[in-house]
Amino acid sequence: MKLITDAGNQHTLKALVAANLAAVNIECNVVNSADQVLPFLKKNRFPVLELGDDEHLFSANAICSYILGQSETYKSSVHIDEWLEWEATQLQPFLGPYLAAIYGSGKADVAVLESSLSHLNAKLDGKAYLVEDALSAADIVVWAALYPAATKNTAIIANYQHIQHWYQSLTSQDAFQQAVAKVTEGKGSSAFKASILAQPLVAAPKELTEKTGGDLPREECISHDVSIEEISAAREIWLHGHKTAAKPKKRVHPLLPEEGAHNILITSALPYVNNVPHLGNIIGCVLSADVFSRFCRLRNYNVLYVCGTDEYGTATETKAVEEGVTPQEICAKYFELHKKVYEWFDIDFDHFGRTTTPQQTEIAQDIFWRLHKNNYTTEDTVQQLLCQRCNRYLADRFVEGICPLCNYEDARGDQCDKCGKLIVATELKKPRCKVCGDSPIIKQSTHLFLDLPALLPQIEAFVKKSSSEGDWTANSKLIASTWIRDGLKPRCITRDLKWGTPVPLEGYTDKVFYVWFDAPIGYISITACYSKDWEKWWKNPQQVQMYNFMAKDNVPFHSIVFPGSLIGATDNYTLVNHLIATEYLNYEDGKFSKSRGVGVFGDQAKETGIPADIWRFYLLYVRPENQDSSFSWSDFVLKNNSELLNNLGNFINRALTFMEKNFGGVVPEMVLVPEDEKLLAEVTRELQEYIKYLDKVKIRDALRCILNISRLGNQHIQANKPWVLVKGSDADKTRAGTVIGVCVNISCLLSVMLQPYMPQTSKIIQQQLNADEDCNVLTEGSFVCYLKTGHKIGKPSPLFNKIEQDLVDSLKKRFSGQQSKAEKENTAPAAATTGGAANPADAERLEKEVTQQGEVVRKLKTEKADKEKIDVEVQKLLALKRALAISKGEDPDAKPAGAGKSKGKKKKGGKK
Repeated sequence: MKLITDAGNQHTLKALVAANLAAVNIECNVVNSADQVLPFLKKNRFPVLELGDDEHLFSANAICSYILGQSETYKSSVHIDEWLEWEATQLQPFLGPYLAAIYGSGKADVAVLESSLSHLNAKLDGKAYLVEDALSAADIVVWAALYPAATKNTAIIANYQHIQHWYQSLTSQDAFQQAVAKVTEGKGSSAFKASILAQPLVAAPKELTEKTGGDLPREECISHDVSIEEISAAREIWLHGHKTAAKPKKRVHPLLPEEGAHNILITSALPYVNNVPHLGNIIGCVLSADVFSRFCRLRNYNVLYVCGTDEYGTATETKAVEEGVTPQEICAKYFELHKKVYEWFDIDFDHFGRTTTPQQTEIAQDIFWRLHKNNYTTEDTVQQLLCQRCNRYLADRFVEGICPLCNYEDARGDQCDKCGKLIVATELKKPRCKVCGDSPIIKQSTHLFLDLPALLPQIEAFVKKSSSEGDWTANSKLIASTWIRDGLKPRCITRDLKWGTPVPLEGYTDKVFYVWFDAPIGYISITACYSKDWEKWWKNPQQVQMYNFMAKDNVPFHSIVFPGSLIGATDNYTLVNHLIATEYLNYEDGKFSKSRGVGVFGDQAKETGIPADIWRFYLLYVRPENQDSSFSWSDFVLKNNSELLNNLGNFINRALTFMEKNFGGVVPEMVLVPEDEKLLAEVTRELQEYIKYLDKVKIRDALRCILNISRLGNQHIQANKPWVLVKGSDADKTRAGTVIGVCVNISCLLSVMLQPYMPQTSKIIQQQLNADEDCNVLTEGSFVCYLKTGHKIGKPSPLFNKIEQDLVDSLKKRFSGQQSKAEKENTAPAAATTGGAANPADAERLEKEVTQQGEVVRKLKTEKADKEKIDVEVQKLLALKRALAISKGEDPDAKPAGAGKSKGKKKKGGKK
């Protein structure tokens, strides 16, 4: 890793302290602040961390977290992330101007920092560190932010006893002192002057100056330095771009590669059929791939997205025994469950299939025969674990025990989640059957192996070429290169099971293929189920670019084992070009657990009453791209109420509502002034960044561009005050019309950019805009005016609802594991129930809450309260009713008796 910075940059302290603590060696390259460091940056942003080919981090806080995360000692958490956000969005807007003043003119009013420092001091009361009782990235970034100010003027923290103690304690530590020495080079505080004065200032929004330091700003002020050329180009495209704009490409099945087209094949890791996916599973593969496939369609690429359920193996056999049915019946049941979960999350597969098909058997056996005839298979006698109580050989993932390498107590039989190393199940210390808990015995059996050592030169050449030419995430490159560096070993590809793809070789016909040889071939067989011309995708590396989406634990099989199998088959197979792996998503700093009732699973998200698009947005906002991240209910609420409701939703609704009320819903004449043209250029800059990020599958970064555009729009409305202008002279009214006309067109652009992230919200916005489908294309990266003067919009309405804290508190408790016992009672076999309530205590409590909430709704309706307020309370009531039905063991989606019949008196306007 290489850190690029200008001399005396206080933010570089964050990276260097983290590197010292994590014992990570980073090369520090000091450059002139005016030098062009990276060709795609028109203006430098220091420091920059270079991770590898075209992999960079630009946020000092993100750099600090990333470096610190290289050590097992320092863990990330949502509470740490909240402090990083506080430092960037609440402390820096005041601290930046203060530093520029004291290092420039020497005159500054320390009172501007009072609110932030008071908040920090209160949080440090009785604590040595900001988060829990351990040093973290939160302490490093806040300390580094304050260091140049406290060094220049020690009086700024003199009145804050807790800050003083914390600050002095950190400053005395070696890791911090070494970082200071490297940045200041013995010059003291004067070393910071040039860098501080060269840094751009971000003005704090008015709302923030009126708040306490403990609250987040409702709207972050952003601005771009755009060139005259950019402004001129943006104006030209705005005026004339619609004449040459491309039309969206129609999606006609079956989709096949086309000569000269950008043909993209997308796969997401096949979910194992016998369990319900949790939020981490969903963001790790299918949702991330869905965003990218939708983006590719906006770019008019020729894209095919396939996925399906992985259905063979011991896990299915075991589940079938538990439920007293056949493996095929288990697969059918859970296939439908998975399908419904993904449909609710609006995952837009071109084909969602399964691995229990004739095509799977035919293709898997063909690949095996080719490997066998090319001498890439060997045989050997291996020791296996047999559970005598269950009377079956145990698949690797159904054995747990102590890792022989790091002594982690809950290592699986194939891989340790703590050290990340692949292991052999028989090498586990104190192994135990995951099903019954008994200790299995070791028994010998002869098996077939994939000869990876013989394929090593070809695999190594493939990994080197693909990872350098394509977009492989940093963890994918690291994991693949580590495997190759450590040397490849023969990999067993058969198992003593009945449920699986049968091995066709004589002497092994009583065995099946091991799931990690068999399952990735499912991508191919699922495509074969989709189209008889599947080979045009899978045996066409000259025309097809393939993207694999997964979590990091699947990387070895997609970067080494599966490509190695296809290479050894010598049949011109398409190999992965872009390997996109996430880190892990945790749940409230812990792990998801269905058995313990911890975390939200795919079938439960719908029961909360919160729309799928909100779940999609938040999961993508916290997508674990560079390090593990966490789902947090408090952060979930914050992002919905601030980013969606107050920022994005507020901008679009205020623009459309103003046009409806003041211009009859018709786009007025737009006479651009320089201020508007600059806005067009700023929006275009964000749009181009969005495209650049998504082309590189930087999904989370691209989402920020959408939110930045809505902030720019909000700022434009706020600065011009069209509600005042519309009451003035004819010229003022024209100006008001121009401002709102531009903002309605920005709303149209946002609806297109939102499509990969929030597809239903995108549709709703376009319905409210009455926008033509032709706007759904982003081939050029230009902001085109699609809603011309005279265009009639539809009926505007709020896009998002506020999520109230009491609803979240209820959901947080529900998914915290405290109701695991109740869940077990509710999910007991029907034969064991007598028709009574599954949990009488919960049912009684919830009935009271439903009655109370019903009274709240009735009172609001009687008082003719604001519709938005009523809707919020109705959502709470519906959520409570669903919870009540579940607690009674009833179907929460069942319609009550008499549903659909008219009853009750009508109120005015014909509404009940």
